[in-house]
Amino acid sequence: MTVPASTLELTPVAQYALRLGDDALVLAQRLGEWAAKAPELEEDVALTNLALDLLGQARALLSYAGQVEAAGRDEDALAFLRDERDWVNVQLVEQPGGDFAETIARQLYFSAYQFELYGRLVDSVDETLAAVAAKAVKEVAYHRDHAAQWVIRLGDGTAESHSRMQDGLARMWPYVAELFEPDELEQRLVGRGIAVDSSSLRAPWQQFVDGVLAEATVAVPEGSWTAPGGGRRGIHTESFGYLLAEMQHLHRSHPRARW
Repeated sequence: MTVPASTLELTPVAQYALRLGDDALVLAQRLGEWAAKAPELEEDVALTNLALDLLGQARALLSYAGQVEAAGRDEDALAFLRDERDWVNVQLVEQPGGDFAETIARQLYFSAYQFELYGRLVDSVDETLAAVAAKAVKEVAYHRDHAAQWVIRLGDGTAESHSRMQDGLARMWPYVAELFEPDELEQRLVGRGIAVDSSSLRAPWQQFVDGVLAEATVAVPEGSWTAPGGGRRGIHTESFGYLLAEMQHLHRSHPRARW
């Protein structure tokens, strides 16, 4: 399997920080697409605030990745000057959320995962990762609650909202498995007390999500098809290239511009 050269150059700690930072940055970009388009004004503000929280997490993590890598790349270089195969976010966060229920389903799945992840990462022996996690876990607790309330509101609402919420949950479900698939890099860092074993997060994640879906009167999605994954290895879905082009266009077009 071919791994991007720039990824190979990163130290394990920098690579791990980059994964978490990429997750946050890509989801922030997706949530930002709802600016001035949300179904109500209050939600317009709420989704923008969620995006800003994630952007703050991404800045801290990408800055740290660049610092540990010690190759002269800062957060802007890592955000705007990497090509598609150099990004190591999970595929779930890059999925388009054109339907509001799809956006909420994606947010429920991912924020519930982040809550469990950061709740354990606060005990990392890496002081920087632990500090980022300590701040982020408070933010994602709200993100998780916000998504849960919307799932319940839509699922237990009208026949139309129930149907859309069920469809949104099913649409995002195939990308959930990748959240809980540890690899050799993660396992090495877990052994050193730096990272979190992602497979250990599945049970508490499932318990929370199942409780929300039950209250929302929607079913846990079923189906044998699971997305192949590969986001951690730089393999992404078709929509990611378009997202990246939009996000990086200004910086690449005017590389020396200052605001």
